[in-house]
Amino acid sequence: MTGFEQLVVGPLDASHDRAGFRCGAETLDRYIRKQAGQDVRRRISRVFVATTPAAPATVVGYYTLSALSIELRHLPAATARKLPRHPLPAALIGRLAVRLSAQGHGVGRMLLADAVKRTLLVADQIAVYALVVDALDPAAAGFYEQFGFTRFDAAPDRLFLPLKSIGPV
Repeated sequence: MTGFEQLVVGPLDASHDRAGFRCGAETLDRYIRKQAGQDVRRRISRVFVATTPAAPATVVGYYTLSALSIELRHLPAATARKLPRHPLPAALIGRLAVRLSAQGHGVGRMLLADAVKRTLLVADQIAVYALVVDALDPAAAGFYEQFGFTRFDAAPDRLFLPLKSIGPV
């Protein structure tokens, strides 16, 4: 048992220890420590953190969600030809990170599943064509591809997953 089986995911708040978070990617560490709170207050993005019941202040991992508009020209041609000729509404996972000590224990997979679930809940109220992710590097892109995400033609570090591929509306 790793201790990460009973993670709780909820919105970032002042009780979370952001200063102690380290994932191995300085840009993601710096974001949670310095920028995340400001983005939440300014309604730029929502930040969701995973914690354990035993240590509710310790951020085990996090992800961000925000709204996005996808230009049709960025999608693969086979996908774009089936869609209307205007920008498509989407949700963006701009960042997803897991604490070094929790990496390799399925926390990233659980955070992604939570982001999908939250996006599907929103998609019951407003139109959302796809979930988009910005991959930090090729390994991160590979992580998303194993869950059905497809790379944008124009930006290989940006991937998308049409919500219709997850299930019925």
